[in-house]
Amino acid sequence: LVSLCLRLSARKQEIIKVTEQLIEAINNGDFEAYTKICDPGLTSFEPEALGNLVEGTDFHRFYFENALAKGKQPIHTILLNPHVHLIGDEAACIAYIRLTQYIDGSGMPRTMQSEETRIWHRRDSKWQNIHFHRSGSPTVPTN
Repeated sequence: LVSLCLRLSARKQEIIKVTEQLIEAINNGDFEAYTKICDPGLTSFEPEALGNLVEGTDFHRFYFENALAKGKQPIHTILLNPHVHLIGDEAACIAYIRLTQYIDGSGMPRTMQSEETRIWHRRDSKWQNIHFHRSGSPTVPTN
């Protein structure tokens, strides 16, 4: 029983880590790293899509190419209270608050908050983000 609990805890930490890697790719404007972590059929609900279900990563490419990491200011993200649900051996769901710190156009530090849920599926020993839902602030910091 103890070894089972340790394995489950390790898998939950794996989900938190891969989620952090995904957020880091977003913060760095690294579309290639982002697409390696996301399933090609990724679906999402997010503020930028104005209530529409987005399929694939082409919608996100626009933000990577035109907004993310174009500014020279650093972006720092914190995942607060991540809660992981393991769904069998090959799937998981994580819900958390995402705080994003950045410097705005006038040099003032700012913080944005969003609430996120991500669904992960393991294929070929690799976790892939297959769906996410984000409420609250958009990804791209505003001036």
